[in-house]
Amino acid sequence: MYSLPPLPAAQPPAGQWAGSVCDKEEGVGMTILVFGETGQLARELAAHECVICLGRARADLSDPDACAEAIRQARPGAVINAAAYTGVDKAEEEEALATVVNGKAPGEMAQACKDLGVPFVTVSTDYVFDGSGTAPWQSGDATAPLNAYGRSKLAGEDAVRAVGGAYAILRTSWVVSAYGNNFVKTMLRLGKERERLTIVADQIGAPTPARAIAAACIAMARQLAQDPGKSGIYHMAGAPQTSWAGFARAIFEQAGLACAVVDIPSSTYPTPAARPLNSRLSCTTLEDIFGISQPDWRAGLRDILKDLGELS
Repeated sequence: MYSLPPLPAAQPPAGQWAGSVCDKEEGVGMTILVFGETGQLARELAAHECVICLGRARADLSDPDACAEAIRQARPGAVINAAAYTGVDKAEEEEALATVVNGKAPGEMAQACKDLGVPFVTVSTDYVFDGSGTAPWQSGDATAPLNAYGRSKLAGEDAVRAVGGAYAILRTSWVVSAYGNNFVKTMLRLGKERERLTIVADQIGAPTPARAIAAACIAMARQLAQDPGKSGIYHMAGAPQTSWAGFARAIFEQAGLACAVVDIPSSTYPTPAARPLNSRLSCTTLEDIFGISQPDWRAGLRDILKDLGELS
């Protein structure tokens, strides 16, 4: 049984929607409980003073019932799920575990939030689509994951939608930051070691800075507290679109690394889990409903390189 310390802000009675959530500029604060502690998104969320992060030692998503109990004990003003099983290739061998963490746990969190009358925001992925075509994916388009990771995330979406309440599912793509392991940090390491790299060029999408996702999640939680009618599935990705090869070139240019990039097709670099070729996401609904614009990933990349001390 979890025994969490009381959270600092007074909470609304169960069954009532919370008021303003975490608006530092207006001096209004209501505690947001975040699942996750060491991941890219959780680290960015932790920078906001209204956030309390629960790491795996206190809230293991492989035990969904315990996660729900943690919410009921904490009675926060809102909940953001920033934790997930993220090993895309490993999920091919551990789909059952991935489905519990990415599928069942968000559903149990959503139910606890509905019972308490507080908003729930969870992050999903472009991998719920099959990557066909070239048009940006709309939030209402048919899903057809190519791999176990995508299926597990889709299971989470379905579970949250089935519960209802005040919720937002935010699909995003190619998350990057100064934290953890990600494409930016891998390219910086390899770009210093080699004169030439072959990078996949037929997977098209957009990097999305975790810092921008964190700000969006908090803004969405705040607005959902005021208007649960905004509940639904939304997309957030950086702009403009690019390929992994194009992203690598931008990293080397901004970091001042003289490493050449050679474009290759995905077929030249096989992986255990198939990746979608088309990861473009239409983000117009997020801006229309929540007023959140697409972040320019090039500016976000500059911030990341500056944080890492790698900006040229």
